[in-house]
Amino acid sequence: MAERFSLKDALFNAETVGQLASEYAGAVPGFDADRFQAEALAGFPDRELMARLDWLADCIETQLAGDFPTMAEQLEAAMPAPLDPSLKDDDFGKFIHAVPGILAVRHGLEDHRDRAMELLYRATQRFSMEFYIRPFLNRWTEATLADLDTWAVDQNYHVRRLVSEGTRPKLPWAKAVTLTPDQTLPLLDRLQGDPTRYVTRSVANHLNDLSKTHDDLVLGRLSAWQAQATQTPKELDWMTRHALRTLIKQGHPGAMTALGFDGEVPVSVALDIETPQVAMGEALCFSCRVAAEVDLPLLVDYRITFARPGGKQAEKVFKLKQGKSTPVKPFEVRKVHKLKGDATTFTLHPGTHLITVQVNGVDRAQASFELR
Repeated sequence: MAERFSLKDALFNAETVGQLASEYAGAVPGFDADRFQAEALAGFPDRELMARLDWLADCIETQLAGDFPTMAEQLEAAMPAPLDPSLKDDDFGKFIHAVPGILAVRHGLEDHRDRAMELLYRATQRFSMEFYIRPFLNRWTEATLADLDTWAVDQNYHVRRLVSEGTRPKLPWAKAVTLTPDQTLPLLDRLQGDPTRYVTRSVANHLNDLSKTHDDLVLGRLSAWQAQATQTPKELDWMTRHALRTLIKQGHPGAMTALGFDGEVPVSVALDIETPQVAMGEALCFSCRVAAEVDLPLLVDYRITFARPGGKQAEKVFKLKQGKSTPVKPFEVRKVHKLKGDATTFTLHPGTHLITVQVNGVDRAQASFELR
C-alpha cells in the first residue's frame, strides 16, 4: 500500500529546516545553524502541523535577543527576498517563514504594538500573516484597523490581501476576531476593485464567511459594488459567484436572483437512479432531465441525505451543472458519484440514502438508493 501523503512532513523536514537555518545563520551573528537544525528536527515527530510552527519559533527564539526591538531587527534581517510582486495569484510563500509572526505576537503584542506591526508588514510579503494580525485586532482594535486601512492601498498585493484575509470572520485554522461587519466592510469596499485575483479571492471568501450570518448585508454590498463599477464586470461576476457559493448551496432565493437564476419558473424534472443498490466503494449513477416552457438559465445541484447510525441523517450538497433549458431542448446531465468507503473526512454507513435534485435553488425531484 502506498504511503499516505503527510502535509506536515512536506512542509517541515530537513530540507526546509536547513533553508531556515541558512537564512538565520547568514543574518544573525553567532546563530548556530547546526544546533537549531538538530533541536528543530528532534521535536517534529510528536507535533502536528501548526504545533511545528510554534516549535520552530521556540528553537529560533533561544538564539535571538531578549528585547523585542532588537529581536525584530534580527527577524527582518533573516527574511528572504519578498515574494514576486509581478505575480497575481497563488503565491502564498513557505510556512517556515511564519516565525516572525509568531514572535511578534509573543513579544510585541502588549508593549511594542507599533514595532510588531512593522514586523508583520514586512513578514507578510514573504508569508501571509493572516493568523498573527488577529491578536492585534482583538487587543488594539481601532489602531490596528487604522493600519489596515492604510495597507488596503499598499503597492504590494500581499499586504493588501492581508487586510481582507486577516479580518475574515471564519478564517480556517485561525483564532476568532471580535469584529463587526461595520468595521470590516469599509476595508472590503477599498479592496473590491483590486486588479489582483489573490486579493479579490480573499474579498469573496470574506463575504462568503459573512453570508453565513449576514446574508442580506452581503447581497446588498455586492449590488452596491456592481453599481459603482470600479471592478471589471468579468471579475466582479466571478467574485459574486464565489462569495455566494454557500448561499447557493442552501438554495437562497436572493443569491439565486443575484446570479440570474429564477426559481419561480415552472419546470419538470425527471430523476433516474441507474444504480438503486450501491456497494461501498462503488459509484452512484444517476441522470436528470429538466424541461421548461421558456428559455431558462439553470443551476442544477444535488443533495445526498446520508444514513447515519441510530437513525440519524447528514446532508451534503454537491455541484452538478450549470446550463440552459429551452422549449425545444431540455437540459440533460448524467453523474457518476463515487461513494468512497475509506474517506477520512466523511464516514459512510450502509442504509437507505436519498438524493434530491435542486434546480435554481428549489428542490424539484427526489429518489432513494441503498448503500450496502
